[in-house]
Amino acid sequence: MILSGADPQSILQAARCIKAGGLVGFPTETVYGLGADASNDQAVAGIFAAKGRPADHPLIVHVADVQQVNVYASSVPPFAARLMQAFWPGPLTVILPRKEGVAAAAAGGQNSVGLRCPDHPVALAFLKACNTGVAGPSANRFGRVSPTTARHVSEEFGDQLLVLDGGPCEVGIESSIVDCTRRRPVLLRPGVLSRTQLEAACGEPVFGKEELAQAESGFGNAPRASGTLSAHYAPNAKVRLMEAGALQAALDLLGTDAAHIAVYARAIVRIKSEQVVYRRMPDDAAAAAQQLFAVLRNFDLQNVKLIWIESVPATAEWDGVRDRLERAAAS
Repeated sequence: MILSGADPQSILQAARCIKAGGLVGFPTETVYGLGADASNDQAVAGIFAAKGRPADHPLIVHVADVQQVNVYASSVPPFAARLMQAFWPGPLTVILPRKEGVAAAAAGGQNSVGLRCPDHPVALAFLKACNTGVAGPSANRFGRVSPTTARHVSEEFGDQLLVLDGGPCEVGIESSIVDCTRRRPVLLRPGVLSRTQLEAACGEPVFGKEELAQAESGFGNAPRASGTLSAHYAPNAKVRLMEAGALQAALDLLGTDAAHIAVYARAIVRIKSEQVVYRRMPDDAAAAAQQLFAVLRNFDLQNVKLIWIESVPATAEWDGVRDRLERAAAS
């Protein structure tokens, strides 16, 4: 059941569902989440069951403001506080030491917890009405393409799930995740926030995933984090990443025999077969991020078997999109 997020009564109805131990689909600026009361382990178990997600794979707890962090975190390093001050509300998740006895199921049994304050008016009104942290992974089956509209959520879970409609997500890919449980910040999952932005905000170097092994040797093992499996965000069709020249060569080779293929590329490609679905990727990284998951879902609806995607530039602003594409192609 999709309800308008602009209706205060819908917000209250959704909050009552959360307080009663139910699940709610809710919008954020990144993707739609599947929410449950983070303090109710039985309700959180419902998220894992609905998604088909392993119970030891942690969830992100969404909070209405910075003050709620103290409910879940036993300590907040100064650099983590600076990150939250700079980017909350916004597309940033910080992993902090978890207070004993709170949000154990949401944390996947770890002694750390991921926290985020989303930058979406419907999400913030919903969280304030709930008056509790809401555990909320992306509202899709585990490992599949994340939803960026209320309709996507309803397609995943059916009309029985209450979904607050907040319109299409403005960011379109999940939040950046920064591990703040060690002596230095480590970027576990890139998003639209670049490492340069994160470093400027926290005043310290931020380790990237390519440096994680080195960081672990000095700072201890990294916690598990949401959305960091090597294979994730995958449509039903097989995804293959290709340079523009190789993509065009493959299309030329197949010629008019090409079928059940979708192409997502910045380059204007020559396509001889009318059975190939073509969508042009924006040249701007933020625009590409905003539409990425919706494009992949649309390709699935057209029953293609293969999705050929032009590799994105090796620059910092494309890190979040590149991360999602590489994980989708690994499935």
